[in-house]
Amino acid sequence: MNLAVLRQTWLGNVRGDLLAGMVVAFALIPEAIAFSIIAGVDPAVGLYASFAICVVIAFAGGRPGMISAATGAMALVMVVLVREHGLQYLLAATVLTGVLQIIAGYLKLGVLMRFVSRSVVTGFVNALAILIFMAQLPELTNVGWQTYAMVAAGLAIIYLLPRLTKAVPSPLIAIVVLTALAIFMGMDLRTVGDMGELPSTLPMFLLPDIPLNLETLLIILPYSATLAVVGLLESLMTATIVDDLTDTPSDKNRECKGQGLSNIVAGFMGGMAGCAMIGQSVINVKSGGRGRLSTLSAGLLLLFMIVALGPWVAQIPMAALVAVMIMVSIGTFNWASIRNLREHPKSSSFVMLRPWWSRWPPTTLPRACSPACCCRAFSSPRRWRASSPSAPPRWMAGAAANMWSSARSSSPRRTPS
Repeated sequence: MNLAVLRQTWLGNVRGDLLAGMVVAFALIPEAIAFSIIAGVDPAVGLYASFAICVVIAFAGGRPGMISAATGAMALVMVVLVREHGLQYLLAATVLTGVLQIIAGYLKLGVLMRFVSRSVVTGFVNALAILIFMAQLPELTNVGWQTYAMVAAGLAIIYLLPRLTKAVPSPLIAIVVLTALAIFMGMDLRTVGDMGELPSTLPMFLLPDIPLNLETLLIILPYSATLAVVGLLESLMTATIVDDLTDTPSDKNRECKGQGLSNIVAGFMGGMAGCAMIGQSVINVKSGGRGRLSTLSAGLLLLFMIVALGPWVAQIPMAALVAVMIMVSIGTFNWASIRNLREHPKSSSFVMLRPWWSRWPPTTLPRACSPACCCRAFSSPRRWRASSPSAPPRWMAGAAANMWSSARSSSPRRTPS
């Protein structure tokens, strides 16, 4: 990589990257705490993981401007491991997850994203937009009118301020203004501090306190393999989305290795496994972040805010962050896909719509991106031609067809009445 490319990816948009990183850091705090609670660990585990993953992926990742941290999809996989074996085994599983992801990068498995159809990506984006919005509903139920007023005010600032000036990201202004308003008026609102206690010390290097034997490996390997697959699937899909948003390419194989290295560092610093975050990545891009500096600043500012400014950060009203996430869900959803349903082939529309109903009730990412849908998209003879340079290898198409046939034969069939 020459000096010009390094300068462009790191210093090509300094002001925009730093401001966008600040917005992302604010939004990361409550999510990292929430995902820690889901996994059954202390909030510090998710916050330290988000810091470590953000900083490492800024240097090692293959998609500049993409945000990686602790995520809900990964947290759900850890629940049983933490409940049955404890935190130390989770840290070991996180390190092993990183090793498996690095192996996947060297095997060049990231190139498989070329064969994921546009319909699958669109369905993934829309399903995540729905999930992001639904995740805000608990903050909007059984609350007073002040919460709704603050959310409405936040949305007004986010959408109206850019008409006056774009010098500062409007989500950042919304967070600062609503926080100052809530403190000045003494509003009784749910705050970031209500989500969990913020750590007051820096993370430190530690080795997982577990026996190094075959039995331990057999315990953590199934969880690590699942975490590695889920993490790479979500990260590579998110990288594809950011590619489209910024109209720039990314190195998927380098992203696999970067995700692995970041998870190894997170495990040795007392953090849980993580991956790319579509919501935070969209916030970053919409706020003007484009380079690696935005990801690095998000991680460093996250640690600075929770350690040095903890009492102030704890007073940020959740209503302000809910407004930001609603903006993300609206901006993430591909509204044109609804208008184009009649124009696209029925098979393409089915593949796009499949993740939508997987999200009701909300579930994890693997169910939303159904392998059967992906295999159907890969193996469709109308989509791929043998002469096409982008056609998948024969072994891949054959495996996809077999998986699709197995999925069809194993699904329940209706008997004619």
